[in-house]
Amino acid sequence: MRTVILSYPMSPDTAAQLAQPQVAALGQFDGLHRGHASVIESAVALARRQGVPAAVMTFHPHPKDVMRKGDYDGYLTPPKDKQELLAAMGVDILYIIEFNEELSRVSPQDFVSVMLLPLHIITAVIGFDFRFGYMGEGDAEMLRELGGGVMNVETVPPFLLDGEKVSSSGIRRSLQTGDLALATAWFGRCYHLRGTVGHGEKRGRTIGFPTANLQLEDRYVIPAKGVYAVKVFYKDEILYGVMNVGVKPTFHEGVTAPSFEVHLFDFAGDLYEQELKVELVSFIRPERKFDSIGALIAQITEDAETAKGLLEYHS
Repeated sequence: MRTVILSYPMSPDTAAQLAQPQVAALGQFDGLHRGHASVIESAVALARRQGVPAAVMTFHPHPKDVMRKGDYDGYLTPPKDKQELLAAMGVDILYIIEFNEELSRVSPQDFVSVMLLPLHIITAVIGFDFRFGYMGEGDAEMLRELGGGVMNVETVPPFLLDGEKVSSSGIRRSLQTGDLALATAWFGRCYHLRGTVGHGEKRGRTIGFPTANLQLEDRYVIPAKGVYAVKVFYKDEILYGVMNVGVKPTFHEGVTAPSFEVHLFDFAGDLYEQELKVELVSFIRPERKFDSIGALIAQITEDAETAKGLLEYHS
């Protein structure tokens, strides 16, 4: 998959280099959840039938981040993760438009004439609630009109599970309240965090549970504080363990920024400065303060056994 970074306005030279008949799915696609996947898969299938490349056009940073809206709290799928997932879905070209305050003021008419039509997009595939242009003025009908018969528009209906519309906002709420099962069902995969292992307090090794202190590489949505059964991707290895997300109240007071500490089963290698991708498979329990180190060790031991059962782990 080819990734192309675009900025508004797109120059005629850039457009000339990129122009070719293509089908493009348009949207923010932050979560790349099952609803988003239904839009993108429709675009890929249509592109294959027509014998043209399948493209996705999205924005970064998230418009809510740029416009400083209070309900924005991070990415479900940062750009690196988005690229991996889209490539696996058969997307040929990913256009990432740099979103800024100037672009936020662009009219729907100018966005179509400057950013879409010059690329020779023959069909734009969008979700049922797609909006674009200044103040979200543009909708599917306007996009169809502005396409002027040159660019068709296909609208994909909402993706429902148990009668509910799958949404990024719903997944955020589920992650933040510990309802990992619902988030996983709506994602269609396990939520994951990616980062580099840094130096922590090294307390885990003193109590028999050494941990890798994961320093997140992007601004992910932070899941509920607590203990999770996790699957860890390290280079070509798949490892298993437990992760604590939280502030370690047994040892600290007044700490607000959570840490992400992963204890891997039957692993003794040096992970410092290594990248890990950590999939959250199951939520075991909320974080809590213990009266003694002994009580903490007993609970961690129980958590590890619980995680092994949930992961069907065998050493």
